[in-house]
Amino acid sequence: MAVGSVQIHGTGQLIELSRRLKAAGGPRLKANYVRRIRRAGEPLKNDLQQTIRNLPITAEPRKPGKRGGPSPTTRPLRATIAEAVRLSVRTGGNPGARVWVDRSALPSDLKNMPWVMNSSNGRIRHPVFGNKRRWVNQWTTPLWWDKTVRQHTPRMRAEVEKVIDDVRRSLT
Repeated sequence: MAVGSVQIHGTGQLIELSRRLKAAGGPRLKANYVRRIRRAGEPLKNDLQQTIRNLPITAEPRKPGKRGGPSPTTRPLRATIAEAVRLSVRTGGNPGARVWVDRSALPSDLKNMPWVMNSSNGRIRHPVFGNKRRWVNQWTTPLWWDKTVRQHTPRMRAEVEKVIDDVRRSLT
């Protein structure tokens, strides 16, 4: 699974439930269903945001005689990415919950950064302060997104199944 989106959807149960919700015409029932599915996904979204905010990023030490200095930008990388993590719930033709990184919420120079940071080697290679003639490597925890999602998947599946069963019982 790659950074970008986590989805619990499709399965015949959710599609059938969506059809029955439409047939029952119960907006209150549908709102309750959506609220509970969203509640099942919130811990994953929050944990992904917390993980990225606390993700260690290390670099090679400076070589003797090399100059350094403060970053020319005040934009915090990890917080910016964490704010772009989204959760949505759909009840239409492809019902389910989805947690993803919203690329449109990221600055143009960071659009691919969540995928780069989640790569299997955890290497972030970038120019030094935008200077395309000098590049450096930094490292972070590889596959941080995937690991966090794997930890939450069993709980989310169980909660979604419980919601589906509860709504199905109320429809019969």
